[in-house]
Amino acid sequence: MMMTVADVEYVARLARLELTAGEKELFAGQMDAILGYVEKLRGVDTDGIVPTSHAVPMENAFREDEVRPSIGLEKALANAPHVSGSFFAVPKVIE
Repeated sequence: MMMTVADVEYVARLARLELTAGEKELFAGQMDAILGYVEKLRGVDTDGIVPTSHAVPMENAFREDEVRPSIGLEKALANAPHVSGSFFAVPKVIE
């Protein structure tokens, strides 16, 4: 499948990206190379391979949940750029 500049423009519009003409040409070639590699992978025989298998044995790396004392309000807010009372102060994002 050959990626065209029109395909890149479509994807850029969906992602709300503004691209230069040079970037569109560059990304068309890069996306075409990626899709070409995916086509090669489609030719690999994967019958009998469990989708969640790994190259090396893996075990759950998560630790058990355990109750611990919190770090406290003062330490939590110590490096905050802005504090309002006992809260992190953040800029308003909704008008």
